[in-house]
Amino acid sequence: MDHSRAPVLEALAAYHAQGQLPFTPPGHKQGRGADPRVRKVLGDAVFRSDVLATSGLDDRTSSHGVLEQAQALMADAVGADHTFFSTCGSSLSVKAAMLSAAGPHEKILVGRDAHKSVVSGLILSGMRPIWIDPQWDPGLHLAHPPAASSFEAAFEEHPDAQSALVTSPTPYGTCSDLHTLAEACHRRGRPLIVDEAWGAHLPFHPRLPTWAMDAGADVCVTSVHKMGSALEQGSVFHLQGPLIDPAVLKSREDLLGTTSPSSLLYAALDGWRRQMVEHGQALYDDALALALAESVRERIEGIGGMHVHGREDFCGPGLARDIDPLQVIIDITGLGIPGYHAADWLRTHHRINLHLSDHRRISAQLTHADDERSATTLVDALRDLAAHAGNLPPGPKIHVPDPADLRLEQDMLPRDAYFGPTEQVPWQKAAGRIAAEMLTPYPPGIPAALPGERLTPHVLSYLRSGIDAGMVVPDAADTELTSVRVAVEKN
Repeated sequence: MDHSRAPVLEALAAYHAQGQLPFTPPGHKQGRGADPRVRKVLGDAVFRSDVLATSGLDDRTSSHGVLEQAQALMADAVGADHTFFSTCGSSLSVKAAMLSAAGPHEKILVGRDAHKSVVSGLILSGMRPIWIDPQWDPGLHLAHPPAASSFEAAFEEHPDAQSALVTSPTPYGTCSDLHTLAEACHRRGRPLIVDEAWGAHLPFHPRLPTWAMDAGADVCVTSVHKMGSALEQGSVFHLQGPLIDPAVLKSREDLLGTTSPSSLLYAALDGWRRQMVEHGQALYDDALALALAESVRERIEGIGGMHVHGREDFCGPGLARDIDPLQVIIDITGLGIPGYHAADWLRTHHRINLHLSDHRRISAQLTHADDERSATTLVDALRDLAAHAGNLPPGPKIHVPDPADLRLEQDMLPRDAYFGPTEQVPWQKAAGRIAAEMLTPYPPGIPAALPGERLTPHVLSYLRSGIDAGMVVPDAADTELTSVRVAVEKN
């Protein structure tokens, strides 16, 4: 295939060159109707490129196959059989993958460190999750992807499970042993779905962790907007092998997706694929071989009160299989402040926005877009944070339970708890009740409790103390968590 081509971008250029006049949505008509104040901020190019996919990029019958060509080029670039573009983020892509692999009331093995979008898929589908516990580091209070052996044991106990789903890399950059997990699935004729939202860059440099398709996954979901050059919500999902019918996967995507996809998002995905095929290894050489990432890690490690986690902390028996070096995870326990306060201080005083923060860590993601200038700005801001940490309030103590106490029992299907009768009760009275909502510290967006799980004092205390310390739980009906939505159980 000719990877110098970018079919979506070419179609946009042709649309403008031909002087086509739309009497279709979008109603701003190439920006002519947009408020000048909006155009001043967004720029005219955004509106000029915001055209319909059909009767715009392509004709009424899509006879030029613009999108199909772009998706085929993307599949070829990464060695997949089929690729589908999503303009609704990987939150949609992972639901489409799940709905292609199992149906209502059927079992699916899922790592309990799954993103909230996976839980949304369970709620919508009515599937029965069989939760696989992550590998928990009790010293660091951090979860790594579940072991392949844990999935193997779950298949032995639940041979009727239709599929397995694992998150790798995690938002903390740690990776699963996908080869072994794929083999465990395929011995049983079951597909493996990998939520690889944080791994768009993995196929394009040999020193990065093995990406899901090379490891044998059947479906891989990737947020190109996270670690690639796509616009926000730009996602792709790849398919290989015979275990999931591509027509079924496309049908599920049609069921969930918008009928008005953004040509802007398509164009950015298309252009990113061309960029990576032509220049990807060189771009990541600048970040890896030329040691920008390593240099940043070394400089931050030299700041008092900070420790940059590396392979020696995150990888090994009972931990992760691999780590993405571009996720710079910094333990700031030595500063005596929670990560939430550190992230807020850096934004206020240095206009630095961090990837995630938790009770003891902050993180910065590096991509091919970073250079010495951005790296130095980050390191200087972190040095200033360390210098001022003694003046910041330490914040209330967060009660982080042991792994066994974080684990909740799934006593009702997520769908039944979410859509059934509910009531709002004070958080102090919610222990012993079944959650009817997701309670998700965000980012990274992994629910501490989800619909159908029976709440315990340990998890409720963790969430309440976390909110007092700066944690955000945006999907709760009461975001301050003074009350919790629970299921009304029949006697």
